[in-house]
Amino acid sequence: MSQAAALQRDVGTDLSQENPPVEIQEIPPSWIRRGTRDYRNAGYALFFLGFASFSLIYCVQPLLPEFARSFGVSPAESSLALSLTSGLLAVSIVLAGAFSQALGRRGLMFVSMSLAALLNIVAGLVPSWHGLLVARALEGVVLGGVPAVAMAWLAEEIDPAHLGKAMGLYIGGTAFGAMMGRVGMGLVTDYASWHVAMIVLGVLCLAAAVVFLRLLPPSRNFVRQPGFDPRFHIEAWSMHLRNGRLLRVYALGFTLTSIFSALFNYTTFRLSGTPYALSQSQVSLIFLAFALGIVSSSVAGGLADKFGRKPLLLAGFAIMLVGVLLTLSTSLVIISAGIALVATGYFIGHSVASGAVGPVAGRHKGHAASLYLLFYYLGASVTGSVAGWFWQHGGWFAVAALTGGFALLGTVLALTLPRPNVKPRPNQSQ
Repeated sequence: MSQAAALQRDVGTDLSQENPPVEIQEIPPSWIRRGTRDYRNAGYALFFLGFASFSLIYCVQPLLPEFARSFGVSPAESSLALSLTSGLLAVSIVLAGAFSQALGRRGLMFVSMSLAALLNIVAGLVPSWHGLLVARALEGVVLGGVPAVAMAWLAEEIDPAHLGKAMGLYIGGTAFGAMMGRVGMGLVTDYASWHVAMIVLGVLCLAAAVVFLRLLPPSRNFVRQPGFDPRFHIEAWSMHLRNGRLLRVYALGFTLTSIFSALFNYTTFRLSGTPYALSQSQVSLIFLAFALGIVSSSVAGGLADKFGRKPLLLAGFAIMLVGVLLTLSTSLVIISAGIALVATGYFIGHSVASGAVGPVAGRHKGHAASLYLLFYYLGASVTGSVAGWFWQHGGWFAVAALTGGFALLGTVLALTLPRPNVKPRPNQSQ
């Protein structure tokens, strides 16, 4: 079956039609290829998209101890400012991926990013803990229109031979956003209130949304599906959930973000308490380790295109496990090195795993991407909060044991990673 026929089925033909008429000849997909202006603009646009979305999601992470002090809540309760966002994001991603079939991908990503930036400004203005949680929850809902839709856009528009590199650029943007959201919030909070810091970030992300809209090339291969057919979407999701090969990729996403969220949520509490007693800006500088993620995600995407995904995933989990073990030290230098390794391994793994979704799914890529991110953000929400119990009852050793266990689980899953249904064509022009 041709890729064009598969695309036609992806946007609304009957899922039960396994053998479309062979006499229908359709134009092959018009890929965006590496080295072209559209490829460069797409990379820059998706970098800004990743920056804005992840800085908005994770900007509260270095502020969790501040929330606990300001509002008189426990560490586990303060983590709700992040867990509510990621949890509702996990649900809204699934719906956004479906609605993007009718609304269009480019416009939905822009509107979602803009609304999320405005809600971050609102979160900085509200005076109560519950008001902050409501704003953060709504932020998670509207941000659902970004991650899955971005992955689907990449899978539809970028030449499969160069998809790993393009996906790596997007993940690099998320790494940059995750870093700047944390570092920027910590630095601003040392000189002004956290309210001001959240407002400033919201304004910056509004500007990033405008730049994204101007740079992203129009879709070439997307075919709009008018209306919203629940049966079509339910059958598409069900098809992917019955696919054992995809379920292993989804489990990888859950595992990766469980390690990431659990470790970084409670690193802020550990380093701001005794014996370290670091200031808000000093703690936030630890997150400069994310700069390694910007580089590693882009490099990993290219290496996965060349050598395959399994070796890169195994390397990513091994690096994360070593990093977790290093954080058991009492030396701040060694702890910082461990955090840097965890960030590096995480972004290697996330870049490779997210790049595997479209090729393994074959068709209905938007639905497949939304399910991957559902599992991904459920890991951030569920494990990120559950780790608070480990921190309160067992200290850092318990948190390290939890994250180390997930790293071992991820290694086992990586060993069973399936080969994609669609392989890149080696003779594509550069």
